Amino acid sequence: MAYTKIIAHRGSRGTRPENTLEAFQEALKVASDGIELDVHLSKDGEVVVIHDETVDRTTSGKGYIKDMTLQQLKELDAGSWFDPKYSDARIPTLQEVLNLLADNHFTGVLNIELKTDVFQYPAIEEKVLALAEPYLAQFSVIYSSFHYETLKRIKALRGESEIALLFSKKGKQQMNLGEGIAVEGWHPKFSILRSLPPFEQSKIPLRVWTVNRKVEMQVCLRKNIDSMITDYPERALQMRKVIQGV
Repeated sequence: MAYTKIIAHRGSRGTRPENTLEAFQEALKVASDGIELDVHLSKDGEVVVIHDETVDRTTSGKGYIKDMTLQQLKELDAGSWFDPKYSDARIPTLQEVLNLLADNHFTGVLNIELKTDVFQYPAIEEKVLALAEPYLAQFSVIYSSFHYETLKRIKALRGESEIALLFSKKGKQQMNLGEGIAVEGWHPKFSILRSLPPFEQSKIPLRVWTVNRKVEMQVCLRKNIDSMITDYPERALQMRKVIQGV
């Protein structure tokens, strides 16, 4: 039987500081089916894992990621904002996360969101693809973005890559991006789920974000949606066992 996959949003974001190795380690520990993370480029062209365009919300620093070198970013405390006991947490590079997954024998799906809808980082698509390439024999990678040009570029660079369109508003559920490039997954916000075509008619996987409340999890599980992206993977896995028996 097909079952709903549980994807840990920015790691176990509800229980650890988001997008840190500590959060990804927790997602692995509870046996999440997948892990979602966000990437930007530092001033010196390193692919770093953080959600916002600035470091202000989730670190001890201030400023745009694009204006800071990797060394400067590594000096920031990326955990104390969540809980002082995580004061050693740092902004990881994508390479560090890939190594962590490989070292822990992860065989699920890694969803890399390229955050190019505000700044179009030069050559970020090439860099992300090159970093992920050596790991594709061990686990699968889905590349998602709100930015159509990024997804088109991913496909142009590596045709066999799986791309997924992120959207948070009704009417944005495109099936293709033009130039003959088909969308291979929809990543909608939970609040617009009801506005989408019937699930059984959707020819591409639905991976819904961010599913945290009990009632939201129940909706996804009872409709047997492909995946739910959640800040609480352990909680979601427990609920799946109750509803889907897996």
